[in-house]
Amino acid sequence: MELALDQAEEAFGAGEVPVGAVLVEPSGRFFSDRNRTRETGLPASHAEHLVITAAAEARGDWRLEDCTLYTTLEPCLMCAGLAVISRIPRIIYGAWDKRFGAFGSVTNILEMPNLNHYPDVKGGCLADRSSVLLKKFFRQGRLTGSNLVF
Repeated sequence: MELALDQAEEAFGAGEVPVGAVLVEPSGRFFSDRNRTRETGLPASHAEHLVITAAAEARGDWRLEDCTLYTTLEPCLMCAGLAVISRIPRIIYGAWDKRFGAFGSVTNILEMPNLNHYPDVKGGCLADRSSVLLKKFFRQGRLTGSNLVF
């Protein structure tokens, strides 16, 4: 989670919503990235989406059945869905997302019947650090009159 927080700090410095993610394989190899939606102009450039895609490309397989995803913010519906489709067995996140969270805060995709995969999801890992960074980012946006949208 520390590496994911480093990525979130980098996103903050780049003017992106400060979310970082790391996907770890059992061998110790990992993929890390940060939100890049402003940079790429693409709505799918969330940190979780980027690391899942990078891992699948590197492995040549969309099934990530032995990996753990760490992210500094509760995944949104898009990222949660991608994690489930990729069959990631463990997801650990920091702060809860009361606007877009898909693992319990707004909706809970784990309550959907008939999915072929239900990951073990734990929230609250270093949540205070993630939350402070997010609040600082959005407070700065309000102070500068910026139209920040996530």
